[in-house]
Amino acid sequence: MDTTYFRRNFGVMVFRDYYRKRNLYWQYVPTETIGTYKQGIQLLKLQGWTINGVVCDGRKGLFKAFKGIPIQMCHFHQQAIVRRYLTQNPRTEASRELRELSLQLKYIDEESWIFILDYWHKKWESFLKEKTVDPLTGKWHYTHKRLRSAYRSLKTNTPYLFTYQNYPDLKIPNTTNPLEGIFTELKTKLRNHAGIKDHMKIKLIDHFLAK
Repeated sequence: MDTTYFRRNFGVMVFRDYYRKRNLYWQYVPTETIGTYKQGIQLLKLQGWTINGVVCDGRKGLFKAFKGIPIQMCHFHQQAIVRRYLTQNPRTEASRELRELSLQLKYIDEESWIFILDYWHKKWESFLKEKTVDPLTGKWHYTHKRLRSAYRSLKTNTPYLFTYQNYPDLKIPNTTNPLEGIFTELKTKLRNHAGIKDHMKIKLIDHFLAK
């Protein structure tokens, strides 16, 4: 499940069956909220669908919202989070190492990942604790705040990065890429109809997602 936006306050949240390659449900939303995702899952259950697992973007609160359901954090979104913090070309060696480590997610198992991530943290622990003091106010902040945030994201999401390996029989994908591909194609079609009013745009989106 994932949400894409066509402009500010105009998005569509889509729930797709990975096995059947079918969009089961979608809803137009002004913002992406945990409550709307929960409503969507509940609606699918009421329709008789069995939820074997969920692949999502790891939005804060999603993991706790679906207790009892195997949840896979999309590797693509996790890597995008790290990239936003560290940029495409990090300047420090520690940042470059962590960025490269995040790109290895799909090639590694959970046990090895935990070991390597902990090793990276121990190696750069002193660097991460470096502080910068404001000479005027005397207040301080961590010098490498964005690097600390990138590491914290990887550490916090680790329990959900390898769900697809922990439930091999379910054949859970490790990314939301099937939906991302649909979103890309949909937006291309909408660009070919630039200028149409929202009610016509919604008709086009409905038709596309129902195919």
